[in-house]
Amino acid sequence: MQRLTGQRALVTGASSGIGTEIARKLAAEGANLVLTARRLERLDELAVELRQKHGVTVDTVASDLEDPAAPQQLFDATEGADKPVDVLINCAGFGIYDDFVKIDWERHARMLQVNVVALAQLTHLYANAMIARKRGRIMNVASTGAYAPCPNFASYAASKAYVRNMTEALDYELRGTGVRAIAVSPGGTRTEFLERGGQVLKKSGEFAMMTAEACAAIAVEKMLRGRRSVVVGLMNAFSVWVLRFVPRAWLPKVIELSMSSAVEKAPR
Repeated sequence: MQRLTGQRALVTGASSGIGTEIARKLAAEGANLVLTARRLERLDELAVELRQKHGVTVDTVASDLEDPAAPQQLFDATEGADKPVDVLINCAGFGIYDDFVKIDWERHARMLQVNVVALAQLTHLYANAMIARKRGRIMNVASTGAYAPCPNFASYAASKAYVRNMTEALDYELRGTGVRAIAVSPGGTRTEFLERGGQVLKKSGEFAMMTAEACAAIAVEKMLRGRRSVVVGLMNAFSVWVLRFVPRAWLPKVIELSMSSAVEKAPR
């Protein structure tokens, strides 16, 4: 049985990886889609696939969330054009794997604009519209990096800690409104994220990697079941649980050892 028939879902970061697979899962549940990312050609290819396979309506919008004006423009193109969004999926985001001080500030700023500011603004805009209709779902993609300080991923992990904590608090605040929010925290996933972030996967790290399809399936299922927060995958959930027992002062070293066993910095 399709659980989202007739509903409209907006997916950011839909041109690759987890975003693409979430779009596929939502279409399989009967949702009509608005797909957005920077690469319009990829979005259009995905739209054709989903229309043909599932018979849903799919619109595509090229949008670069590094642009501070983009969130409002997306909102105006949907809600402002009387095309309400029932499900918001904030999946756009990226990381930069290097020492904090070695990363150009402009790259930090662009990442924080996408991972934090744009996500928060989209959440704020659509949550208010959903509250007015007394129904809606919001999924914000965080990371297992949200659970600890991560050397070489300092800004990225901190940005995802914001996403996780804000979303969990938001879901609590939304009680009684008919609107729900879920924070989804994937671990290592086989996507373009690694290459874009400057990571090279080691052979020793391959066993812990999930597929984007498996990650998306869990994320959508937990959203539909009304969860507030989920760590994706049993191994990732166990790893996060273990961190509770590690003294705070030890966490950076523990995380550094764990990360360095799985990935290394890409040559410059």
